[in-house]
Amino acid sequence: MAKRDYRTDEIIVHWDSSRCIHTGICLQSLNSVFNLRQKPWVDVQAARADEIAATVEKCPSGALTYTRLDGAGEAPPQTTTVVPTRDGPLYVRGDVEVRNSDGELVAAGYRMTLCRCGHSQNQPFCDLSHRDVDFTDNPLVIADHRREAADPSGVSRKSAG
Repeated sequence: MAKRDYRTDEIIVHWDSSRCIHTGICLQSLNSVFNLRQKPWVDVQAARADEIAATVEKCPSGALTYTRLDGAGEAPPQTTTVVPTRDGPLYVRGDVEVRNSDGELVAAGYRMTLCRCGHSQNQPFCDLSHRDVDFTDNPLVIADHRREAADPSGVSRKSAG
């Protein structure tokens, strides 16, 4: 998998193709910079550093990150969130470290998409394998979690019976 840097005097955009899940958010948000019809597909000369940084921060997988040469940088969200996407990966935002079963650091970052289907060849990250295996959410599990979250007593209705 490719890792590339695209730089100006103000910003370096880092791209890790192994983390990209092709949501197209960068293409839709700032097409003058992120454009698959041009070579290279990232042209950091085509917009201001602030616009580029704001677009990079929308990347859910963390495939796109940046370094500001003035010392400013991306700040982690105040709250860490883990949100399952419908029939897809977990979107994770926050100051997050992923460690293996031996406690060794696998990755750290503010944005990542983690595999939920179990078929990714890039564990723990999503590689879109869920599409190939027709992974779908379990509606019963989702309903149970929603019901438990809505019950302020903290007692599951399923276990209270």
